[in-house]
Amino acid sequence: MSRRVLVTGGGTGIGLAIARAFAEAGDAVTVTGRRPEPLEEAAKEYGLTAKTADVSDEAQVAALFDEAFDVVIANAGTGKAAKVKETSLDLWSRTLAVNLTGTFLTFREALRGMGSGGRLIAIASTQGLKGSANIGAYAASKHGVIGFVRSLAHEVAKAGITCNAICPGYTQTDMAEAAITGMMSRFGIDRDDAIAKVVVNNPMGRMIAPEEVASAALWLASPGAASVNGHALALSGGEI
Repeated sequence: MSRRVLVTGGGTGIGLAIARAFAEAGDAVTVTGRRPEPLEEAAKEYGLTAKTADVSDEAQVAALFDEAFDVVIANAGTGKAAKVKETSLDLWSRTLAVNLTGTFLTFREALRGMGSGGRLIAIASTQGLKGSANIGAYAASKHGVIGFVRSLAHEVAKAGITCNAICPGYTQTDMAEAAITGMMSRFGIDRDDAIAKVVVNNPMGRMIAPEEVASAALWLASPGAASVNGHALALSGGEI
């Protein structure tokens, strides 16, 4: 039976890969994000429903849930490298608003209409399981997401709903591309050397493909993962 699936930040990168995977599995998928153009392109190409919304805005998130969803994936995220002493309050606040508050608002609204068997999945990061220099705001927001997921998992368990997080390492997305470009500029190195720096902690020595994250999301939403709850699944080649 077709499920109703919502993917935030679903117009590009990991979100698009997830939306495409669920659509190919026969589910009715809605994607949302702040920029209408990529959403509309994705909707046209993959048969999705597109809705524009900023996940940090309470009213806009509430408006997404004019119907109930069986699977809700909080993927929308933002991040920018900066040393703590150079991190503005605006950068800090915006990072937490999108990554952490956006997950909270999305899941809170989802629960108001979600029935037994529902799945809540947050796309966190390996940076939610550890910490690294120059991304304090991002790491703090993803640590918060994992703590929220683990807490919420206890609240929803008896309702037959699960809540989990997926924690990818560096993934082939626009955000990772910005990090690579930044390293090239900062260290005066070429692209290959910058990528090597990015994946230095991954024993496999490579970046994660968005499709790998999508496969993990499909599994967490499957009947076989019905007992997986409050888990932070690292996709990192063994980094964590």
